[in-house]
Amino acid sequence: MTQPPASARSGARREEIAAGLARVRARVAAACEDVGRTVSEITIIAITKTRPASDIGLLRELGVTEVGENRDQEAAPKAAECARLGMTDLTWHFVGQLQTNKSSSVVRYADVVHSVDRVRLVRALGQHASRTGRTVTCLIQVSLDADPSRGGAPVDQVPGLADAVAGQDALVLGGVMAVAPLDEPPGAAFSKLADVAAAVRAAHPDATMISAGMSADLEQAIAFGATHLRVGTALLGARRAFVR
Repeated sequence: MTQPPASARSGARREEIAAGLARVRARVAAACEDVGRTVSEITIIAITKTRPASDIGLLRELGVTEVGENRDQEAAPKAAECARLGMTDLTWHFVGQLQTNKSSSVVRYADVVHSVDRVRLVRALGQHASRTGRTVTCLIQVSLDADPSRGGAPVDQVPGLADAVAGQDALVLGGVMAVAPLDEPPGAAFSKLADVAAAVRAAHPDATMISAGMSADLEQAIAFGATHLRVGTALLGARRAFVR
């Protein structure tokens, strides 16, 4: 079977992504209207894991320059490829669990790390960011279900972690992040996160970011104060297999 030309495939993919983005933006607008918030308060992070750099280029054409990845072995070469292609205006978010020994790689491209959940990682990120001359924004990942396999710090450890990030010269405390538990209504989980975020802001007033909400639960996240949404499937379709 003859394949359509590359330009036609690119055009079709652009239409797919544009349609997904329009649907997500409509959902965000409706959710904001429901709770009296403005769309300008919300940042959509396109989760591009398993997707090629060409998809990121199409997102950029459509006005989305915040992109997120969760595996360093995929993200590092993809960020480098995007830079070679001239996409230097992207903001890269690392959203997956992060091993301390990967921090030296991640700080070379990530502008924001969403998954800071232990002091050892704070120190490693601060050290490597300082060595590379970069400033990295960090979010404290909050565990809302006490499941260690999903990452995140227990609520009682969050204040100490926030202080640790704030004490690193090359790090900026951005706020908090969480993933809604699988066995709890998202609204209940995001309500807890809002309380944790308020406590962090009381000690660190500039830490205003709340990273919460994904394709399935972004409305509930917006209702409880999310400022950053991590959206993959709703924008780009079902994930593809990741090949090392």
